[in-house]
Amino acid sequence: MTRLWNDPADFADEMIEGFVAANERYVRRVPGGVVRSTVSPDGQVAVVVGGGSGHYPAFGGLVGQGLAHGAAMGNLFASPSAQQILSVAKAADNGGGVFFTYGSYAGDVLNFDAAQDRLRDEGIACETVTVTDDISSASLDEKHKRRGIAGDLTVFRVAGAAAEAGYDLDAVTRVAALANERTRSFGVAFTGCTLPGAPEPLFTVPEGRIAIGLGIHGEPGIDETDIPTADGLAELLVSRLLDEVPDGVSVAGARVVPILNGLGSLKYEEMFVVYRRIARLLADAGIVPVDPHVGEYCTSFDMAGTSLTLFWLDEELERLWDAPVDTPAYRRGSVVAAARSTAVAVEALTAEIPASDEASRTVAAAVRDALQTVVDTIDAHVDELGRMDSIAGDGDHGIGMQRGSHAALAAGVAAQEAGAGAATVLARAGDAWADKAGGTSGALWGVILNGVAGALGDTGTPSAAEVAAGIETGVSGVTSYGKAEVGDKTMVDALVPFTTVLTEAVESGASLPHAWGKAADAATAAAADTAALLPKMGRARAHGQHSVGTADPGAHSFALIVSALAVVLERN
Repeated sequence: MTRLWNDPADFADEMIEGFVAANERYVRRVPGGVVRSTVSPDGQVAVVVGGGSGHYPAFGGLVGQGLAHGAAMGNLFASPSAQQILSVAKAADNGGGVFFTYGSYAGDVLNFDAAQDRLRDEGIACETVTVTDDISSASLDEKHKRRGIAGDLTVFRVAGAAAEAGYDLDAVTRVAALANERTRSFGVAFTGCTLPGAPEPLFTVPEGRIAIGLGIHGEPGIDETDIPTADGLAELLVSRLLDEVPDGVSVAGARVVPILNGLGSLKYEEMFVVYRRIARLLADAGIVPVDPHVGEYCTSFDMAGTSLTLFWLDEELERLWDAPVDTPAYRRGSVVAAARSTAVAVEALTAEIPASDEASRTVAAAVRDALQTVVDTIDAHVDELGRMDSIAGDGDHGIGMQRGSHAALAAGVAAQEAGAGAATVLARAGDAWADKAGGTSGALWGVILNGVAGALGDTGTPSAAEVAAGIETGVSGVTSYGKAEVGDKTMVDALVPFTTVLTEAVESGASLPHAWGKAADAATAAAADTAALLPKMGRARAHGQHSVGTADPGAHSFALIVSALAVVLERN
């Protein structure tokens, strides 16, 4: 269990504050994460990593000379928002372009891609390589869908070394992609992890059993077997990885970096016993181990588990791997200390409130009421949503929706009290939701609210047709960014029928409250129907069979919200 916290909602922020206070010679805090506190050469590519908190030393612990220039750090097990990533990237930028690399999870992809688009729009060159090392999370035919686990380290370190060596952005991207292609990982777990304040772990493993194919966010394994001996575990890990050798690699004589990673509660002594057998098995296969790593490189709070990563080297990759590194949690070789940065802390800018008229300010008051209703609805169902999400995911959907909706309400209230019109109130709420919730759902709710905001405007009273058009804009944004389709067992399964019924009812002459009520009923039915589906997107995809019989939490929360808002519309 996780034993020490103040308020679980503040855990990630307080953790980052303490981490920076303990490591000021390496890092400084900026909105959204941390960047190096030392000077980097002008024109050097800035390597920016990131992901949810709860995986130390990933991601902030890997910021420093020879490795990352910055880390965007989301809430616990939640991807950083696009705004957080953008803030870190701008603070880390040295004028040579920004290189993003992170584990491949739906929320991270969504938010990093959005930040990349915004950087490019501002004239800052940006490229990305996602880490896809976990062989248990998708088949070889769909390896682009695999998630990133402890193999993050190989890609991060190669990219950082390349940037330090003066490689340009295209060259950093090339070697990082090669490192990812030559990295394979496989893991197991004896117990799940427990989030701060939670009464029980996100998943449990029966006594005497071990979960095969773990995730790093409390996702259950894809299979179970009896707990083996230390030698038996070593044989399982090595055999699975040698069954899938990267293209163009010959096992005999290959030079490989083995990384035995602890997930949080497994003791070093236990891992050394396992590695003893791993080393023999690799030697028997004709493999030459290079710079073996045994320790904690990507954790999951108190999870008792381990993963083995094999990084298959070529001459260039080995040279980059051998380069010196000096970060708070990871040091190799001898680095000439750079001068401390004198950069001024980046502060968030507060945009001016656009002009509005009385009619729009009246609508803005109704929007404020609607946001309060959303908060009340999510607060009443937060535990239910978390339980649903823990079936095949990481269990954070409820708390993520709670963080996002509360932030949206606070931002909306502030804008409305400052005299903002309806569009500005809703847009500020959407931006705050995306920023504070993080993850996939946070980003998508930000897209939805901003889509509707564009239709409302800051003058006049919007018609039912304009509101429906705004919802359609939001749906288009969700499917464009999230890539999900109807049938993938996501929020889209409820969002699309809601929009279709709403638009058809409005076009047939129904009032907005009546049309919304019919659409909410359609969304509720569609959300319930997702219980029969297998997930094809996100973290739940790797554990799809576990989720059959349970509705998708994103679709369910959407249906809860639009049903509650139907009452608000009738009242207003």
